[in-house]
Amino acid sequence: MKRHAPATLRNREAIADILAEELPESGTVLEVASGSGEHVVFFAEKFRHLEWQPSDPDAEALASIAAYRAEFGGHNVREALMVDAQSAPWPIEQADAILCINMVHISPWDAAAGLFENAAKLLKTRAPLILYGPYFEDSVEPAPSNLDFDKSLRSRNPKWGIRDLAKVNDLAASTGFSLTSRCAMPANNLMLIYRRA
Repeated sequence: MKRHAPATLRNREAIADILAEELPESGTVLEVASGSGEHVVFFAEKFRHLEWQPSDPDAEALASIAAYRAEFGGHNVREALMVDAQSAPWPIEQADAILCINMVHISPWDAAAGLFENAAKLLKTRAPLILYGPYFEDSVEPAPSNLDFDKSLRSRNPKWGIRDLAKVNDLAASTGFSLTSRCAMPANNLMLIYRRA
C-alpha cells in the first residue's frame, strides 16, 4: 500500500530550506499531486505550525498517503483529497499556500493550466504557489540529463515533457500570478515561487 519515491529522500531537505523562507506563519498548505505521501509527512514534521492538506487524482496514491499519515506522529496532516489538477472545482475552498512537486512535466499541459486557474481562486493576494521540478530556460544551456529525461517523458506520453519556463510564466501572468523567486536546486531542478499581485 505504501509507495516509495527515491527522489523524495534526495530532495526533501533542499525543498524544505526554501519552504522555510516562503511559507506563511500559519494556515493551510495544499499539496497538489502528493504522490506517495512521503513529502507531505516530512514537511508536516518540520513545519508543525501549518496544516497540511495532501491531494492526488490516483486512488493508489491516496492509499499510500493514508498509510504514511497513519504512521505520522503529528496531527497536522489532513485526510488526502482526490484532486485532478486540470479539473474544477477542487474540493477545497481556501488555502494559504499551494505546493506542487514534480507534476508539471509528468502531466498534460492542461494540468498546469488547471493548477494556476484553481490556485487563483483559492489563494489570497501574495499567497505563494510553489513549484518544484525541471524546466527549460531560454538563457540557460539545458543539462544533458534533462534533455534525456524530456525525451523519455515524451516517449511515454506525448503530452508530457519538461516545460519552457517562459511559457509557464505566461500562464502565470494570465491567471494573475508573477514569478517572485527562482531558486536553483540539486539535480538540475528549480523551485519557482509565484504570488498573486
